[in-house]
Amino acid sequence: MHGDELPLAGIGDEAGQSLADQLEALRALGWRHLELRTVDGLALSDLDRARARAVADTVLDAGVTVVCLDSRIGNWSNPIDTPFAGDLAELDTLLEWCARLGTRYVRIMSYPDAGLTEPEWRHRVFDRVGRLTERAERAGIVLLHENCSGWAGSSAERMTRLLDEIDSPSLRLLFDTGNGVAHGYVAYDLLAEIADRVEHVHVKDAVTTVAGVRYTLPGDGQSSVADCLGLLLATGYCGALSLEPHLAVVPHTGARDDRCARERFVAAGKRLRRLVDRELLDRVTW
Repeated sequence: MHGDELPLAGIGDEAGQSLADQLEALRALGWRHLELRTVDGLALSDLDRARARAVADTVLDAGVTVVCLDSRIGNWSNPIDTPFAGDLAELDTLLEWCARLGTRYVRIMSYPDAGLTEPEWRHRVFDRVGRLTERAERAGIVLLHENCSGWAGSSAERMTRLLDEIDSPSLRLLFDTGNGVAHGYVAYDLLAEIADRVEHVHVKDAVTTVAGVRYTLPGDGQSSVADCLGLLLATGYCGALSLEPHLAVVPHTGARDDRCARERFVAAGKRLRRLVDRELLDRVTW
C-alpha cells in the first residue's frame, strides 16, 4: 500500500472556524477526509436544522468523507454530575448527522469525577456509557472512547474494563498519540495494551516545559508518534489517521489564533504525510 491510500483526515476546526476554511485546508493538503467538531464556533448539535442541512450538503457536494463526529459527551467540560439528558439529546442529534453524512463514528469520553468515590464514579460511568451505547447500536453507529478526560481516560486497564462491561460492537476506542504528554503517561505503553481495540486515531505531538505542555509538529515532541503509528499499522489498524495538531487551537484551554490556524494545520498535515511515507511504510508488511 502506498501512503496516498492511507485515509489521512483532520479535525477541521483546528484549521478554521468556518466550514469554508476547514475544507480549504483539506484541499491544500490534497485530503478528502474530515473530522467535524464545530462549525462557526458552534458544536454540531447546537446548529439549527437549516444550518445543519447546509453544512452537510456543502461537505457532500465537496466530495469529502466525514470520518468521525466529535461530541462533548463525557469530555473535560462535562463531568459525571452534569444532567444526563443533555448527553442523550446531543447523541440523538449526532445520530441524525451520521445518517445524513454516512458517518459511522462518534467520539465520546468517560466523564471527569465530581467528588464521588471511585466505585460510585465507575458505576455512573458504566450506566451512562451503557445507555448511550444502546442508542448507538440501534442506529448502527460506533461510539469511540478517547484516551483523554474521564474515568477511563488514561488507563488501559480501565479502558478494557469499560469495553468488557458494556460488551457491544458499538463501543470501541479512539487513541490520541499526544494525550499522554498532557495527562502524564507514556502513550506508546498504553497503546501496546489496547491496539487491537482501537478503531480511530488522532495525531498530535507535545513536549513538557516549565510553563506546561507545548504542542509541536508531529514527530518533534515526546509522544513517539511514528512508533505509535507503526505499532497500530503492524497490528492491523486500517482506520483513519486524523490530525488534531493543537498548534493554533487548543479547545480545553480556550486558546485560538485564527490568523495562523490554517497555515499551522497544513504544516502539521504535511509533516504527518512525511511520517507516514518515509518512516512507517518501510516498517510494515501490507
